[in-house]
Amino acid sequence: MADEQRRTIRRALVSVSDKSGLVALAGGLAKAGVTIVSTGSTAALIEQSGIPVTPVAAVTGFPECLDGRVKTLHPAIHAGLLADVRRPDHQQQLVDLDIESFDLLVVNLYPFRATVQAGNDFEECVEQIDIGGPAMLRAAAKNHANLAVVTDPSRYRWLLDEVDAGGLTALQRRELAAETFAHTASYDTAIANWFADQTNAPWLGATWRRRAELRYGENPHQQASWYVQVDGIDEDPGIAGAVQLQGKALSYNNLVDADAARAAAFDHPSPAVAIIKHANPCGIAVGPDIETAYVRAFATDPVSAFGGVVAANRVVSAAMAGRIVEVFTEVVVAPDYEDEALKLLSAKEGLRVLQVPPPATKAGPAWRTISGGVLVQDADRLQAAGDDQSSWTLVSGSAADEGTLQDLQFAWRAVRCVKSNAILIAADGAAVGVGMGQVNRVDAAGLAVQRAGDRAAGSVAASDAFFPFPDGLQILIDAGVRAVVQPGGSIRDAEVIATAQAAGITMYLTGARHFLH
Repeated sequence: MADEQRRTIRRALVSVSDKSGLVALAGGLAKAGVTIVSTGSTAALIEQSGIPVTPVAAVTGFPECLDGRVKTLHPAIHAGLLADVRRPDHQQQLVDLDIESFDLLVVNLYPFRATVQAGNDFEECVEQIDIGGPAMLRAAAKNHANLAVVTDPSRYRWLLDEVDAGGLTALQRRELAAETFAHTASYDTAIANWFADQTNAPWLGATWRRRAELRYGENPHQQASWYVQVDGIDEDPGIAGAVQLQGKALSYNNLVDADAARAAAFDHPSPAVAIIKHANPCGIAVGPDIETAYVRAFATDPVSAFGGVVAANRVVSAAMAGRIVEVFTEVVVAPDYEDEALKLLSAKEGLRVLQVPPPATKAGPAWRTISGGVLVQDADRLQAAGDDQSSWTLVSGSAADEGTLQDLQFAWRAVRCVKSNAILIAADGAAVGVGMGQVNRVDAAGLAVQRAGDRAAGSVAASDAFFPFPDGLQILIDAGVRAVVQPGGSIRDAEVIATAQAAGITMYLTGARHFLH
C-alpha cells in the first residue's frame, strides 16, 4: 500500500527559534547519515555541538542579510522544497540549476506570541513576525508527497525513530502537512488579531485543536467533539485548561455545566460554591470556609442538586469532599484539592474531578455562534459602575444594615449566573430560591418564592433587570422579602418604587443590568 511506502531521509533543512531538543535531533540525523543544512543561530549551535552542518549561505551563494530578515528566501532553498521529484521534468530542472531537493524540513517560527505577551513595543512585535519560516513550511507541506515537515519539538524523538525505520510513509507525511498548515494558520491568526487590536480593524479570528471526541452532544443522536483554543480572542484558559484528576470521560453537557459552575463560583471574593444543573445554579452560597459554603449551597435546593456539577473557588478540603460523596454528583471543579479530599473523592470512581485555573485577571471578549456568524461582547465581569455597592441608590425604606447589605451584595453577584429572566432570593450568604429562564419577571419571582418556601420570610432578593410592572415585586413582598436590589430604568419605576415604599421594604437601584441568555 502507498501509505506503507517510506521515503528515506537523506537531506534535511533545519531552522528553529525554539532550540529545545535541537542538538539531540541534529545528532540523531547525522548518525543516520542525513546531510543537515541550517541557518543562523541554529547552524551555530549544531556546529558548536560538533555535528556536521552546511550553512544556508553555502547553498544559496548569498549571505544572510538585513539583520537575518533574508536567509532562506532564495530559489536554491524553495526549489529544493517544492520540487516534485516524482516528475522527470522537475528532476531535470534541478540538475540544470544545480539544486538538490530536501527530504525533511524542521522549522518553528519566531516567538511572536511570547513577544506580545511580554509587553514589548510595537516595533519589536513586528520584528518577531516570521516571513521565511512560514514560506518554507507552506512549501514543504504543499509538497508533502516528496518530503516531510516537522514544527513541534515534541515530535523529534518520534521523527528519529521513523528515520531509523527507513523514513516516513506517505500517510505520515500527509498528517504532518495537516499539522503544519494548522500551525501556520494559528500563527497568522495571532498576528492578524494583534494587528486588528492595534488598528481597530473589522476582523476577528480563532483557531482550535480537537482535545477529545465526545460520546455524543446534548442528546445521544448528536455527534460532538471538544476543541480547545490555540489562538483567538480569549486570554482565559477556562475549562479547556482543566486537568482531569479522576473519573469518567467528560460529556458535552458536563463541560457546559462545568463552565457555568466555574464562572458562578469565581464571581465571589469569599469562599464560594455553586451547584449547577442545565447551566443554571440550583445552589450557590458563600461562607467563612469552603465546607460551609458547600453546605449552604446544597441547602438551596437539595432535590435539584442530585446529579449536579459542583464548583468551588477555593481548595477543596477533606471536610467538603466528605459532604460531596454523600450525594450523587457528576463533576467537581476547583483550583486545587487537599490530598485527603482526593482520597475521599476517589471512592466515587465515576466522579469527574477537575483542577482548573482561576479566571484570568484580564477578561477577554465573550462570543457565541449564531447561524452564519458570531456575536462578540465584553465579558460580564461585574465591571459596570452599578456593581459597586457604594453607587447604589436607596429609593425605598431604611438603609440596609451591614448584614442585610452583605446579603444584597451576594444576591447581586449571584443573580448574574442565572439565566434571564432571573430572580434570586438569598439569606445568610446563600441562595434560598432561584427563578430562572422565565419569559416574564412575574413567573421568575413566583418560581423563586415557590422554591424558597418559608425561607423567603426575612430574606433579600435580586433581579437581573428592572421590574416592568409592580406585580413581580409584589410577589416578593407578599412572600416576606424585606430588601431588594434591582437595576431600575423602567418607564414605570415610579409605580414600582411606590409599591416598595407602601410595603416599607428597602430597595436599591443599581443602574446596571445583568441579562444572561
